[in-house]
Amino acid sequence: MNLEIRGSKFDVRYSSLSFLTFIITTSNHYLCPVTAKQRYFIELSYDGTNYHGWQIQPNAVTVQEVLNKSLSVILREPIETVGCGRTDTGVHATEFFAHFDVEESMDHGPWTMDKAENLIRSLNGILPRDIAVKKIFAVTENAHARFDATRRSYEYHIHFNKDPFKNGYSWELRDRPDIELMNEAAAIIMEHTDFSCFSKSNTQVKTNICKISRAEWVIKDDALVFHISADRFLRNMVRAIVGTLMMVGKHEIKPEDVRAIIESKNRSKAGTSVPACGLYLTEVKY
Repeated sequence: MNLEIRGSKFDVRYSSLSFLTFIITTSNHYLCPVTAKQRYFIELSYDGTNYHGWQIQPNAVTVQEVLNKSLSVILREPIETVGCGRTDTGVHATEFFAHFDVEESMDHGPWTMDKAENLIRSLNGILPRDIAVKKIFAVTENAHARFDATRRSYEYHIHFNKDPFKNGYSWELRDRPDIELMNEAAAIIMEHTDFSCFSKSNTQVKTNICKISRAEWVIKDDALVFHISADRFLRNMVRAIVGTLMMVGKHEIKPEDVRAIIESKNRSKAGTSVPACGLYLTEVKY
């Protein structure tokens, strides 16, 4: 739709082809181009048990799909979110960021940013119990949830005694692995940057280079937690790393063998991916 209003001193043209735009001209000079798009960041957490990961997929329920629908209902316009990354099926997130654009900034009506808690409360009211919105805040138009992130951190949880409250949220093992050897191998992993051997095959990424800043096993009560941080991660990378380190912990391979596995760039040389239930995205830094 196009609408044009002409007067003796100014012209106003309105177009809704892509987004709301007003242009006022005098003597053929543009005085005030204004775009009404406003970008927002949203922070959330979710239990990934019932979802096929974050990213929208055909014929599968994902976190992104559910969030998009809920935002669209509340804001009364189609909303498309862009996530800070993608988690696989069954993986959880205690901290996750996404961004979205709205046609008009939320500076009036029931969703004003000084009443952001109203919007968060309304969103959480229609979202399922396994997705929770924590914050919503305005950002600049070029801020990007994925490309502006400088560090991401994951945890992988393992427990050894049957616990109904950890079922689906931690990997239960019968035998305890050798944590000292696993940390030796984790230190070797940090010496490298090309992690093709830990990546899913046939992905569309341009590079398999990642800079890992932390890789460490920590004993927590009667459980083990693997902490890993990097500027970026490949698909399935953390679960493949944990599976490989478990081979070391079970004395199936030596810590030094991990170096050869990485240098091979061959996924079949690395360990089996561990179950998704124990994996959490815990922190995203900008």
